[in-house]
Amino acid sequence: MKIVPRSKLIYSFSSQHKPVERVKPRELVLLETEDAFGGQVKNEETSLEEFDWSRVDGATGPVFVEDAELGDTLVAEILDIKVEEKGVIVTVPKNGILGRKRFNPSTKIVGIGSGYVHFDKNVRVKANPMIGTIGVAPESGEIPSSSLGKHGGNMDVKELTAGTKLYLPVFTEGALFAAGDLHAVQADGELCVSSVEVAGEVLLRFSLIKGKKPEWPILETHDWYAFLACGDTLDEAATFATDAAVDAFMRKYEWPFEKAYMFGSLAINLEINQVVDPKKGIRAVMSKDFMSLNSLLI
Repeated sequence: MKIVPRSKLIYSFSSQHKPVERVKPRELVLLETEDAFGGQVKNEETSLEEFDWSRVDGATGPVFVEDAELGDTLVAEILDIKVEEKGVIVTVPKNGILGRKRFNPSTKIVGIGSGYVHFDKNVRVKANPMIGTIGVAPESGEIPSSSLGKHGGNMDVKELTAGTKLYLPVFTEGALFAAGDLHAVQADGELCVSSVEVAGEVLLRFSLIKGKKPEWPILETHDWYAFLACGDTLDEAATFATDAAVDAFMRKYEWPFEKAYMFGSLAINLEINQVVDPKKGIRAVMSKDFMSLNSLLI
């Protein structure tokens, strides 16, 4: 097993980054991750004004996956996620879905243990460790790790948990995969711009699908597939996600657009990933009863 320490952080996805580790398909790799604030929050008195914002939303990597080539699909199998015993939540004025309101910057440290996040004296939430930022180098240029796109990135999908698979299009040799920004738990939307940000580790195994790729990252759970799309607005993200899903139904059943579009009203669930990043995230969820992986790839 290869281990990549949390000191190996990048703050953007780019083909220009040098890989910090090389792995073969099916080889286990453990990524140690820092929390989204770069470990800068020491207590609840830590001021956001003291932050070095260039050290926010780091991802561990990049990892070079051997034999990954342009036009392939990188399959990242998430085997396990472990998080530390304390997490951080913040509010940042002018940020979040309610950023138009006037409110103060604030920091809250919460305990994590016995399967729960202990938010307040008598209020706890069942923990559901997930990956906030996960992706590969984009086709061109450099995309901040705080943003998202067809390469993945800061998608903040609460379903990206242990036991799932993420299918990512490969845009450059070796894919140059990185991940970080773990959350102990997050609800759809991540409303205040922060969830329970926490350091931890992710155990992964990669495989490849040669010569085919998804239009958008695809998440697979036991029961369903989902396109993870984004846009400048939720409406735009929903349009992109729906378009990809309807096209997949056209391929699977060899239906014309009109028939696949009608079926979409019965079989495509649009769910919100997050509403607070530079681009907004929507997932188009399709039951495995009606969809096959091969139909999702082009």
